[in-house]
Amino acid sequence: MLQDVKDFGQFLLVERGLSNNTIQSYQNDLKKAGQYFNSQHLTDWQQVDRYAVLNLLAHLTNLGQSRTTIGRQVSSLRQFYQYMLRQHRVNDDPIALVTLPKGHRHLPTVLTQEEVQAMLKVPDTSKKMGIRDRAILEVMYATGMRVSELTGLRLNDLHLDVHLVQPRGKGDKERIIPIGEVAEYWLNKYLNEVRQPQLVNHPASEFVFLNARAKPLTRQAIWQLIKKTAQQANIDKDVTPHTLRHSFATHLLGNGADLRIVQELLGHSDITTTQIYTHVSQKRLLAVYKDTHPRA
Repeated sequence: MLQDVKDFGQFLLVERGLSNNTIQSYQNDLKKAGQYFNSQHLTDWQQVDRYAVLNLLAHLTNLGQSRTTIGRQVSSLRQFYQYMLRQHRVNDDPIALVTLPKGHRHLPTVLTQEEVQAMLKVPDTSKKMGIRDRAILEVMYATGMRVSELTGLRLNDLHLDVHLVQPRGKGDKERIIPIGEVAEYWLNKYLNEVRQPQLVNHPASEFVFLNARAKPLTRQAIWQLIKKTAQQANIDKDVTPHTLRHSFATHLLGNGADLRIVQELLGHSDITTTQIYTHVSQKRLLAVYKDTHPRA
């Protein structure tokens, strides 16, 4: 069973061009499913039927897994069995008739514009790493980039002469995003005053954001930076790198941006993914109404 999962990962990489993180997520779900099926004396994917899948989902529910986690497991199995059918490795798709009831969609955490400003002011820009951190925060909020896009950003992805950046998104898809003048100012300041002096002995590095040892920053490093900055800004929310992306989209829509423009900027292939931010904006609208209208 494990070899089929490895082959599926190779298919996702070569045929569909998915990122390593996405492929790893699929494979982790399938390995856990395989372990459960093995415990039920099912040693081949061909032996798994609809009832075995339903038993797996009941098992996950009993373990207290969230609806999101269980839904992801269903999605992984669905994609996997479609692949197995095309490869003629199974005769039936046990996941075909399995559906999950739709639950309340979780609204993402979003910062107010004032909270974003408070975070942007935290880095000590009298220090080199403070300039770098300010540039990271400004670019993330100005462009809505995913953290993986930011850490993978290369010098030739920058087109600052025309005020654009060109990150590589999911599936290695490129998109063009405008960058505002404030973010561009801090990015240029970092490139000219911090990055260039660091790279005297590392001229071959192509990544934009580097650590103190002139190595590309990791996603974990950005995550720690965001967490620390939010704490120093006294923001009592669960702030992650994705929170700045959520805030970018919500603030655009709240100020009148067209939904399809926001979809393009975020790199969403399906506009229904972007529509979650309209619900966030409506929620914010109701909150402001209740707080400000004398008869609310």
